[in-house]
Amino acid sequence: MVTMVKEERFEKILAQLRDGSIATYSVLANELAVSEDTVRRDIDQLHQNGLLSKVRGGAIARKKNPLAFQDREGFFGEEKQVIALKVQPLLKNGMTILMDGGTTMCCVADNFSIDLSLRVVTNNMALLPVLNRFPKIEVIVLGGAYDPSIQTNVGAGTCEQVTYYVADMYLMGTCAISIESGITAANKADGEVKRAMLKAAKQTIVLANSEKLESWEHFKVADVDKADKLITELPSDDAKLDGFRNKGFQII
Repeated sequence: MVTMVKEERFEKILAQLRDGSIATYSVLANELAVSEDTVRRDIDQLHQNGLLSKVRGGAIARKKNPLAFQDREGFFGEEKQVIALKVQPLLKNGMTILMDGGTTMCCVADNFSIDLSLRVVTNNMALLPVLNRFPKIEVIVLGGAYDPSIQTNVGAGTCEQVTYYVADMYLMGTCAISIESGITAANKADGEVKRAMLKAAKQTIVLANSEKLESWEHFKVADVDKADKLITELPSDDAKLDGFRNKGFQII
């Protein structure tokens, strides 16, 4: 019997899911003539690249996942709303999270659960009125020089204050992201704060709408492999995301 290469197994697994049924580890292992451990590794990789969703005992197609935001009616009007909703399952009580500038952060915060209890460290002044609605969220405002053009505090003082924290998560608003140029910023001072926040966080979640994919600005923040997750408004199996697969981060 000829051993099936990994890429062939991937195609078979995805084809098995197209009718909307759950594909179990045992059934796939039998059909592919490999061990269940091999199937688990294949499914982990496909899940990491946004091509299917893991469930107990196997996998289902992303488009059939009731928790996939792209399938919920009414969430397509605003790209930022879709991104904001995708962030919510990642947030856990007790976390300390870094949130930088941009209106996407305001949308993310606007969708917080009223019972969410965590600490937000931010330089985003526009975010403060939104966070004020949530009584269980502790807000720490980073000082610095206020830049009204981006409604954030920036500068050496801001970057230094970031180093006082070890955050569970950094929600990074993104000006541009590409495989070749990495994550880049249009504003030098904003880029410096992003670099400081990236260093201070255990994991970094990059938020970027599809227009920012494969684009670049002049101030380098980091290579793409510094991200742990990439969240866009696109379905995670969209072809526009193909260039970002297998780069060491999860696509949501």
